[in-house]
Amino acid sequence: MAEIKAVCTSQKKGAKKHPVEHVDLVANYGIQGDGHADSQTHRQVSLLAVSSIDKMKKLGLDVKPGDFAENITVEGMDVCHLPLGTHLKLGDDVELEITQIGKECHDRCAIFKQVGTCIMPLEGVFARVIRGGRLRAGNSVLRC
Repeated sequence: MAEIKAVCTSQKKGAKKHPVEHVDLVANYGIQGDGHADSQTHRQVSLLAVSSIDKMKKLGLDVKPGDFAENITVEGMDVCHLPLGTHLKLGDDVELEITQIGKECHDRCAIFKQVGTCIMPLEGVFARVIRGGRLRAGNSVLRC
């Protein structure tokens, strides 16, 4: 079974996120207090697989959850290969809908400058919050 390895936030877009004990997701908005939360976008929450971070580690980079500005780091599920429209149940309450895989990297973003490369343009996953709730590391991730 897949599980959440880390939940991370930052107040600013384009910056590394920092692991926190828990996050509170709000339907059709995102994570309370996170710079990417916005009811007007389909990219309310970002996810990245541990396997994607491991690819960067094999290149010699010292990276960890949150370094690629992902909100939720997932272990045991290759989230970048899920079809658009896939619904995920995280923990007891949260439901997300996958809305985008990959993204355009804007002129060597802060993440690229900090770690020398960025996996998010290819393997970062973005989602809309269907049902909110509290998440923490160790919560399960299931495909609905």
